[in-house]
Amino acid sequence: MTATTLPLILEIEDLQTRLPDSDLLLIGVCQEQVFITHHLPGSALIQPGELVSGIKPAVGKLPDVTRLNTLFSRVGLAAGKHVIAYDDEGGGWAGRLIWTLDVLGHRHYSFLNGGLNAWRAAGLPMEAGPSAVAPTEYTAHIDESQLVPLDAVKRSLDDPLSIVWDARSREEYEGTKVTALRNGHIPGAFNLDWLDLMDRDNDLRLLPLPDIAERLAALGLKEQHRIITHCQTHHRSGLTYIVGKALCLDIKAYDGSWSEWGNLPDTPIETGPKQ
Repeated sequence: MTATTLPLILEIEDLQTRLPDSDLLLIGVCQEQVFITHHLPGSALIQPGELVSGIKPAVGKLPDVTRLNTLFSRVGLAAGKHVIAYDDEGGGWAGRLIWTLDVLGHRHYSFLNGGLNAWRAAGLPMEAGPSAVAPTEYTAHIDESQLVPLDAVKRSLDDPLSIVWDARSREEYEGTKVTALRNGHIPGAFNLDWLDLMDRDNDLRLLPLPDIAERLAALGLKEQHRIITHCQTHHRSGLTYIVGKALCLDIKAYDGSWSEWGNLPDTPIETGPKQ
């Protein structure tokens, strides 16, 4: 099996048998101190803040091309590399990385199920210290078709084949937890918290995909739906994005997320449970 035929959801046991492999680019998305303490052998580091613009109020939007060029050159991205994305918190940031790669048109990647937690729990070899990955000269090209701007989300509200997957907590969705100037959810959105996709008794690995699919169907999701997923800053919805792709659903992400929608004066908002 070549690097380019690795599955989207990769188990730690399957990765272990392939290392070292010069075709693979392992990227841990975590804080620098965590990475320096322990990471998968040969990994590059991306800190979570490097994947977002940080510009208020919609701090989770995609960084500009200059920042993306600098970031992905530093971590050694190249066309022939198959990225193994992992994090230390259940998959949100690893999913955000894969979404970013989709936006850049880099389709060779896998999501490491359970990430650093599962790798460490299995007692597999780890390294400490800074990354030693050789840099490249990477030039970013934004695929606008992968982005869902505010106006596109608004237009989707009148499309019966479009549906919004809100990955936030129930309290955020219903509007009882204040995270923006206005609180609640996008009209018609369904709510499945990103945390409810994880097996918290199994090193934060994903629950079985058929079980997730059943729950999504019970919430009204149909195969023909075009899904737009979001959270507060498109971090938690990185995981829902990956799950949607793994289930072969038509899914894209709204990186403006609630930090944009909820801080505007005229966006339509519903509160309370979904009717």
